[in-house]
Amino acid sequence: MKFCEFIERFDCPGSVVLLEGKRTVAESDRPRLEALGFLLARRTRHILFRSGNASGADHWFSRGITGVDPKRLQVITPYAGHRRKDNRAGETISLDRIDLADEPELIAQSRLHGKTSGLIDPYLAGERNAVTIKAAYILRDTVKVLGTKDVMPAACALFYDDPQAPRRGGTGHTMAVCERNAVPVLDQRCWFQWLEDGS
Repeated sequence: MKFCEFIERFDCPGSVVLLEGKRTVAESDRPRLEALGFLLARRTRHILFRSGNASGADHWFSRGITGVDPKRLQVITPYAGHRRKDNRAGETISLDRIDLADEPELIAQSRLHGKTSGLIDPYLAGERNAVTIKAAYILRDTVKVLGTKDVMPAACALFYDDPQAPRRGGTGHTMAVCERNAVPVLDQRCWFQWLEDGS
């Protein structure tokens, strides 16, 4: 997809675009992630950009967005206060504010992440420890795509993935949720070209 096609398709009122990826970002790629955030915020009018407020890719994308307009960045966090000092978003929605019992599809799709499927029910039952908190991160990742009754779903998702070990962990789960729900997924093989073309 060319940058102009992306703009034409997704820069409309109510559009949410997810920007996220791996926590480990090659040092040479960090300026590119920030540049993409800057380019997107500068060249669009309506898109609300969404992040998970994680270190790595989320951080670098968010720096670019907030360098133009922090109000157009929304973060979904696994719990209140998550990485608060690094959060520059105009809006933060914590998983603690979401009535998960009222979101059965969100829970069902979170259970599809094999490594944490057995942790979802204990987490929902109120069990909080170093193991069950992993469920909060997967639930957060699912919310970023599907939204909730009060949070708009994503229309498109731009990822920074690891080409040597693609679609792993929380990033892989988020990509899978996107694909199951017909949310277009574009990784750096696409959007690096946007930057090189000088769009």
